[in-house]
Amino acid sequence: MDTQIGFPPLTMAVFVGIALGALLLDMVTHRGDKPISLAKASIWSIFWIAISLVFAGFLYVQHGPEVASLFVTGYALEKVLSVDNLFVFMAIFAWFKVPDGMRHRVLYWGIIGAIVFRGIFVAIGTGLLAFGPWVEIVFAVIVAWTAVMMLRAGGDDEEEEDYSKHMAYRFAQKLFPVWPKLHGHNFFVSRKQLEVELQKPENKGMTLAAKGTIFATPLFLCLVVAEVSDVLFAFDSVPAVIAVSREPLIVYSAMLFAILGLRTMYFVLEALKRYLVHLEKSVVALLFFIAIKLGLNATDHMFHHGYTIDANTSLLIVMVVLAIGVVASLVFPGKEEAQPETAE
Repeated sequence: MDTQIGFPPLTMAVFVGIALGALLLDMVTHRGDKPISLAKASIWSIFWIAISLVFAGFLYVQHGPEVASLFVTGYALEKVLSVDNLFVFMAIFAWFKVPDGMRHRVLYWGIIGAIVFRGIFVAIGTGLLAFGPWVEIVFAVIVAWTAVMMLRAGGDDEEEEDYSKHMAYRFAQKLFPVWPKLHGHNFFVSRKQLEVELQKPENKGMTLAAKGTIFATPLFLCLVVAEVSDVLFAFDSVPAVIAVSREPLIVYSAMLFAILGLRTMYFVLEALKRYLVHLEKSVVALLFFIAIKLGLNATDHMFHHGYTIDANTSLLIVMVVLAIGVVASLVFPGKEEAQPETAE
């Protein structure tokens, strides 16, 4: 079904107004360095879902049920596919030893970057579709390959990655001299401040060998690694949402509203990670589904076989697969790690 809406001024104004208003409210509310509790994160997660449903309601009234359904499907897909990103962020924070109270600061600026890069990728992705259905075949291969890689890496969670070898880490080190210790919640610290720090007993033996007036802290390195990791994940999530709709506004608004809620979703997922042991399998299953949907769309354009998956069916499949992952995690919980026996 044709659901071309373009960029209507009223829809654009409502989209930008709701997104900016909610983002500013979030920024003002979470200015401190206190850890975000599970209860607070859950309330804010519900808030972000409600905000997204408000925009979906506007689309329903303004553009009809089909457009609203496409938005909700894209939103749900981006949310589910972000689960794997958040697991990686947990590993990054653990490696950099970022305190709980500072993680939401890194996530906030990471989300700002994600909003910018998603916009660029959506513009490129939807633009490429104009070259013909073979582009969807390429997207399908990318998404399927990602699913296969996730299946192959299924048992590698116990291995801790050394992020000092990450390309983003090494690139950031070439841009700025690095102070090896956290300095409050600052991403950068001046040489003058560090000269004062060097006078403290705990920093005895440390020197400022590198030249420069501004030094990056481990918090900045953590942000850069997280940002680049998110960009790499976007290579499968953007084609996945484009599989739902070719309309740039629907795709980008769905992704943006999903991304805005990721910061609080992170803290919910962090608390529930050991219980949701089969959720990643749902992500893999959805990636294969999206690859099939892209393939059907492309081959229908090529051969007109008439086999496609509509927006409502897609939404139903996404919700059912997600529910199966959650229920399976509750019914078949992961094995508790055996505690080492203490010698009598």
